[in-house]
Amino acid sequence: MTTDKWNIKLLGPSFSPWRPDKDRPKPVAVLMSGGVDSSVTAYLLKEQGWDVLGITMKIPVSCNTNKRGCCGADAAFVCGELNIPHYFVDITYAFEELIIKQFRQSYSRGETPNPCVDCNTLLKFSLLWDFIEEIFGISYLATGHYARVFKADGKMLLGRAKGKAKDQSYFLYGITPEKLQRFILPLGELTKEEVRSRAAQLNLSVADKAESMELCFAGEGDYRLALDDLEANRQGDITDMQGNRIGTHKGIANYTLGQRQGIGYAGGKPLYVGKIDAAANTIALGSREEVSTHTVRANRINTLIPEELVPGGKFFGKIRSYGDPRPCKLIDGGETDMTVEFERSQFAPCPGQRLVLYNSNDNIVAGGTISD
Repeated sequence: MTTDKWNIKLLGPSFSPWRPDKDRPKPVAVLMSGGVDSSVTAYLLKEQGWDVLGITMKIPVSCNTNKRGCCGADAAFVCGELNIPHYFVDITYAFEELIIKQFRQSYSRGETPNPCVDCNTLLKFSLLWDFIEEIFGISYLATGHYARVFKADGKMLLGRAKGKAKDQSYFLYGITPEKLQRFILPLGELTKEEVRSRAAQLNLSVADKAESMELCFAGEGDYRLALDDLEANRQGDITDMQGNRIGTHKGIANYTLGQRQGIGYAGGKPLYVGKIDAAANTIALGSREEVSTHTVRANRINTLIPEELVPGGKFFGKIRSYGDPRPCKLIDGGETDMTVEFERSQFAPCPGQRLVLYNSNDNIVAGGTISD
């Protein structure tokens, strides 16, 4: 893929243009959303002697809420406060094709996509990074994610953050090993509280800004705002896990595996979405035990520590972004696929979500997309 194909454009500087600082020989581009995390990241790197350039992605957004500005204007203001050059990069077309379009198609197939992982892997760590290096000659990239990149025994590793409650390494597994050595994560050793405290001490305008919780391209609102596939929203049958019809659903795009609330069916006991069949346009409900499994499969894997990804190896796996990794064993694995068996049954693994494996040192070994 080339940046020309995806119509990526550099917009004019928000303030003065970036020029290499001879007194700061280490240039780094910081991806800035306008939030407190990326803002403090830019400040910390400047304090450490890096020649910092702020970059904000201009993406398509359904701006029907008041929770977030369309183009991260706060990022430009922060760069002005920190005396850091700042640019917007228009990646609208690439974002539409690689993130939003795939997001909609995944739901129409009955999957539960993770657009944040896709954005990191396909855009930030690929197209955008290559574009920045081509235009500015900057090979190092930094973000405000809570995770750790460090060197051990001559190898660059990606691990969980010091503050486990905020750890975001799950979203970053898709980075290539080649680029990992040029990836900077200043917040990996800090807690969220420490970052907010630092922002307050600096009197940054975003110090008290609320944390982003929902989809950026849906205006931080309900993900259904980004769905427009009429076929996926077509009514169909609700069945039990044995295939017996028990009700009617309002379109498979409105459901995810493990969902309990908002199903529109009262069974007299807790029932969860256990299957979504896009071809038949049905969803199946079952008990917690019926929708849980020990075995999870993943494809399209990215391996960061290949020598550790061997059948029989013991790991700690995550099948969703929240919660702690759980003990599991690799049953089968190759260059593109892997199958693990968890010690304890896992609730509703969702095709389209990610399976990420950590070793005993909290470092990512591999990750991939959960399959059927």
